[in-house]
Parts: sequence; C-alpha cells; structure tokens
Amino acid sequence: MFQFNDQIKFSEIKEIDVTAVGEILIDMISTEYSDLLNCSQFKRYFGGSPGNIVMNIKKLGGNSAIVTKVGKDDFGEFLVDTLKKNGVNTEGVQFDEHSNTSMVVVNRSKTTPKFIAYRDADKKIEINDINKSLVRKSKIVHLSSWSISYNPSRSTVEKFIEIAKEEGSLVCFDPNYREILWEPNHDGKEYIKKLLSKVDIIKPSDDDALNLFGEGTVEEYLEKFLELGPKLVIMTLGENGLIVSNGKETKRFNTLADEVKDTTGAGDAFWSGFYMGIISGQIIEHSIKLGLATSAFKLKKVGAVVGLPNYKELEKLYNI
Repeated sequence: MFQFNDQIKFSEIKEIDVTAVGEILIDMISTEYSDLLNCSQFKRYFGGSPGNIVMNIKKLGGNSAIVTKVGKDDFGEFLVDTLKKNGVNTEGVQFDEHSNTSMVVVNRSKTTPKFIAYRDADKKIEINDINKSLVRKSKIVHLSSWSISYNPSRSTVEKFIEIAKEEGSLVCFDPNYREILWEPNHDGKEYIKKLLSKVDIIKPSDDDALNLFGEGTVEEYLEKFLELGPKLVIMTLGENGLIVSNGKETKRFNTLADEVKDTTGAGDAFWSGFYMGIISGQIIEHSIKLGLATSAFKLKKVGAVVGLPNYKELEKLYNI
C-alpha cells in the first residue's frame, strides 16, 4: 500500500526513468468532430499509449525507453523516427519484415473517442537481451493492455514483470480492457484480474471498470480493484476528475482542464505527469496533481502527443 504522502525511492544505479512496453501505431484521427467514424477525412499522427507516454516523459524533463515492435515499412520508420527525434531510447524497438505496422482509425471527440484497430506487429513483441536490460535499468516499467492481449507479447510482458520485481522497479499498468482487441477464445477479463496482483499502481477509467466488472458504483469499482492486489488505484472519471484509493484512504481530485479540443492521449498525459512527479521525488499526492495538470495542458491541443513544457513549468502554470 502507498500512502498519499509517500515518496517512492529507487536505486541510484537505475539510469532510465520510464520504460514502456507495448504498442506504437499510426493514429488516423478525423479532421472533424463526430460521434461516429463516418468522417470523410483523417490525418496521420503518431499513436499508441506506450509511445505517447515515453515521448511525453522526455518533453517533461525525464528520460525514457520503449519496448515494442513495428513492421519494416514506411509507417514503422515514421514511428521510430518520431521517437528518436523526441529523444526516446529506441534500442528495444523490433522491426518485423513479415508484419505490417499496426493502425487505429479514431474520430476526433470531446468525450470518449471510438476506434477501429488494424493490428499486426504490436501483437508480436518478443523478449531478448536488449529489452531485458532496459527493464532492469528502469525505475518505472509501464505496461499496456494491448501488449497482453495476444502472444507472444503476453508472455514477454509476464517475463518483464518478473524481472522488474526482482530489480525493485515500480510496475504500473493500464487495465484498458476492450474485448474486441483480445485474442479469440481468451478470457481477457479474468487474465487482467489475475495480473493485478503482480503490479503496483493501476489507472483504470470508469469505462474500464464497467468493461471488467459490469454495472457498479465508483466506490464498488475501487473496492473490487483493490481486492485484486494493486497498492494504489487511480480511477479517472472524465470531466469529474478522478478518485484515488490505497485501501485505507480515498481522495477525490477535480480536473484542472478549462478547455477541451481533443481527448486523444489525455490519459497518457496523466500517466506522464504522474511519473515525472514520482521520478523527481515528489509525494504521491503532488504527483497526482502534476498528472492532472499535464492532462489539462494536453486537452487544449489536437493529437495524442503535444508540445508539453518542462514539468516545473506545469507546476507553476497550474499552481501545484
């Protein structure tokens, strides 16, 4: 259990702040607002939650790496070049000559966007000495739900969790369950529930909780998540901010957003700000507020990754 006034300490030999494991992909986002995917024009963006997070970390002032797989094609080159231009360690990127780079088509939205996923390479992340070394050297290891929805990526993640635990890294997980993304005939819900006993911090949305547990109240969802084993649950509630619990203490936090142009990547921005707070030695409560500030800044812009300032500037801007 983590207390709200706890600082999380890391070994001084860990040279990477955050390594994210999971998908990078092409986001084709509609140029017009719509509640449906019936738009006539779409624009290409860098996409994939783990990739968004590691680029955000660099913009905020940290250092980051990623373990992922793309096709050996123009889209894959674009994604990796984008990571490199943003200073992310790309040693853990695998190119697959026999797979296509994954793609998601998304409607621009001020609420929860809809999407169609065309997946290939991101399902095939394999373990090797390079990416094992990245995990060992990382203070925080971030895992996405996409990376556990198919093998061999799922087995790779399982091994990384073991390594991270052995090395004293903080393991964080986004339990974003969507049945349509999972391997046919695999019980993704139960798998995620079992996985929660092995991770430290999770950040489900209320939609994620609904997909995992069915109808319930926020308080019931928190209790169910905590019973499964994580030390801290951060549940995002859209425009209603978020609620955080460690099992003994629960706090609500209001959103800091005063303008919403595009919700794509807002959750990734929260993770990034939260991680920067933890990495820079702030207590958990301050880190949560920094996550909210980072998300609020992103919501004013279109696209999953935007020009974030250094985290210290965000602290001043949002008076946290």
